[in-house]
Amino acid sequence: MSKEMSRRDLLKMSGLAAAGVAGASLLGGCAPKAASSASDSGKAANGGSTAATTAAGHERAGLPSFLSAPEPIKDVKTTKDYDVVIVGAGAAGIPAAITAKEAGASVAVIQKESTAISQGNTATGILLDKSDPAGVEAVVSKLISEHDYRAKREQVELWAKNSGEAITWLFNLAQQCGAQVSDTTKKWTSGIAKVNDYEMNYLSIDFGPKPYNTGEGMKALAEYAEKQGVDFFYSTEAKQLVGDASGITGVIAKGAEGNIQFNAKKGVILAAGDYQNDDEMVNYYLPDLKHLGRKQTNKTGDGHKMAIWAGGAMEDLGHTKMLHDFDAGPGSMCDMPFLAVKMDGTRFCDETCGMSLMNNFLRSDADQGNYCQIFDNNYTETAASWPGKLFDQEAIKAYMPEEPGEKKGVFEGQIATFKADTLDELAKKLGITDAAAFKKAVERYNELVAKGSDEDFGKQAKWLTPIDTPPFYGIHRHVRVSAIVSGVNVDKHMQVLKDGTEEPIPGLFAIGNVAGNFFAGVDYTMWMPGLSLGRAHTQGYVIGKYVAEL
Repeated sequence: MSKEMSRRDLLKMSGLAAAGVAGASLLGGCAPKAASSASDSGKAANGGSTAATTAAGHERAGLPSFLSAPEPIKDVKTTKDYDVVIVGAGAAGIPAAITAKEAGASVAVIQKESTAISQGNTATGILLDKSDPAGVEAVVSKLISEHDYRAKREQVELWAKNSGEAITWLFNLAQQCGAQVSDTTKKWTSGIAKVNDYEMNYLSIDFGPKPYNTGEGMKALAEYAEKQGVDFFYSTEAKQLVGDASGITGVIAKGAEGNIQFNAKKGVILAAGDYQNDDEMVNYYLPDLKHLGRKQTNKTGDGHKMAIWAGGAMEDLGHTKMLHDFDAGPGSMCDMPFLAVKMDGTRFCDETCGMSLMNNFLRSDADQGNYCQIFDNNYTETAASWPGKLFDQEAIKAYMPEEPGEKKGVFEGQIATFKADTLDELAKKLGITDAAAFKKAVERYNELVAKGSDEDFGKQAKWLTPIDTPPFYGIHRHVRVSAIVSGVNVDKHMQVLKDGTEEPIPGLFAIGNVAGNFFAGVDYTMWMPGLSLGRAHTQGYVIGKYVAEL
């Protein structure tokens, strides 16, 4: 672009000054550069300076389509004016809507689903007044180390220093709204009561018991918010941001009657969830998830895309995946280092790695996240001192589809715990394809137990327990994607940053799984229980009020 040609001139030439995301794309910089090589393409996708679209929003060769802004929407049927517009009615969006309204703002929530939604059960916060200040910082440092030292400390501190207040507020309000929620602090945080020898105190809450979950809790809170004057627009899909040189000024969304432009005087908050159901995005940022299933539906990265089209960028290296299965058998036993075998019957790892990391061994088309934990009838004695909570032979029946009786606190369609008098019978029930290989793996494991030395994978001898007393037990775990907790670059106020800079895009904020810079490791850490929802609730609680008071 010549020096004489201004950004606005370029936009006028290309027709992008019209309302819509393309209008906001002027925030991303001057005329974009063509990607001249594969390495240049990587920079564009990962937040580098190479732009992803032409001035007219057309896709550059070699780049995925989601990096290209669509043509601006011009057919707007209705315009509505608010102080704050929130895209997404979930674990981050609902708290943001309530606190923004409490701060005196007029608030609209746009939700493409027909109701509020969320996932999971547990959220945790730090009680600052009952914790050692040095311990709080130790927790922050520990979480950064758990995610390969790539997180921004200011992001983790936003959670650490506001989460106790946020989760306490949410807990009290949820109870007032009649949601099924309980204090589960002792259950989840007894193992982290001291961090680097500093005393710590937390509040953990669970929306439950299952099958009730946080989504049900957010529905109750959304009803409360509506009574307080928050306007909800369900079955209304945000499509493009609206903006000009001064920043983002609104959102265009498609409802049953056509396109609606929601003007936002103070700011737009993107809280639309992750991108696990957009195959192109997943294959680009997390190709190792290709053969692993998804737990959620309709999570298509809408917030990420709109932020990118407005001149923001995805965080660069280290998109963080969360995969687990707390439902096939007791969640409290998922990390216990019982013998683990693939569906072909073979042992494959040192089982102390824990369930959340098993996906790294099970990424193939043949495995697809499936494996089995194996133990015998003596497990309540042999594993009595292991971390976690054992369900005894009676309690574990809730997870056994073959056992009669009411199944409380579980998702009945996902339970997959079995017992059998023989290993052949157990293999059949678990779906293990090679019973002979399975029996050989158990035989070999028992040999290692007798030696007191794991010569195959090096597991500590204290975790080696025999499998020789029937009935034999097996849990068929199927780890799938629960969330992708990576997003666009943001500053300490969760304001989306312009691509390649530390300069915020005026009027645009991202929270929850649309926002990046909090995790950034390969796998989500299980060291701090309830961190994902705790982060989402806290960011919503803080940023809703912050934007309302601008």
